Amino acid sequence: MLSSCGEKKEPATDQKAQGPSESFTFFELGKSSRFSDSVRKNLNRQLGNDAIARRSLLDLEINYNGFLQEHFPTLYALNIQLNPPTRARVDHNILKLMYRYARKKNLPFDYVELIFSNYSQLPLLFKIDFKVDEANVVQTLKTKYGEPRLIDWKDRNGQSMYWQKNKDVFIVSLVPDQFGNPEYQIRIFFVENIQALLKQEMTDKEKQEQRRAKSGQQAF
Repeated sequence: MLSSCGEKKEPATDQKAQGPSESFTFFELGKSSRFSDSVRKNLNRQLGNDAIARRSLLDLEINYNGFLQEHFPTLYALNIQLNPPTRARVDHNILKLMYRYARKKNLPFDYVELIFSNYSQLPLLFKIDFKVDEANVVQTLKTKYGEPRLIDWKDRNGQSMYWQKNKDVFIVSLVPDQFGNPEYQIRIFFVENIQALLKQEMTDKEKQEQRRAKSGQQAF
């Protein structure tokens, strides 16, 4: 099932197929794939039963505090918009699917989290974690996407490798556990879809403020 981390010509979606070089995919879901009941059923068949959450935090930060600011300023700027430091918790109009039993399906993943926009049903962020690369996932990614760019963590026993397609970013990090053994964390950021979510939320906020102002005027 290593092909789950690569690009496919036939996305598992009822929508139009995306071009082979448009972005990254996981289980045939990519930048232009829209979430649907049939997509969820297909994911459950492949990854096991899910847990689902609606309207929740969307935190893009990875590895350690300041990593995005240092290495991925565009993602850092988006994360500040999603989670303003001077405001209380911000829940976003998103759908989050979480899978913890993929190993029962003979997949090499300990945890999978797929996050979609509730406005467009397009993907925003995919998270895939596993402790040991027993299925040679990293080598599969190198074969599909070419040699990645490397980031060695300063003063930290960790490393990240990444690929970029258009604005989207695919990051694989080797994060040391409490014993210093590396654990693998994959993050796929669909940047334009995240930007569209923020734009739609801003539009909704402005409409709500206009309705409040109008209702206040009508009260007197």
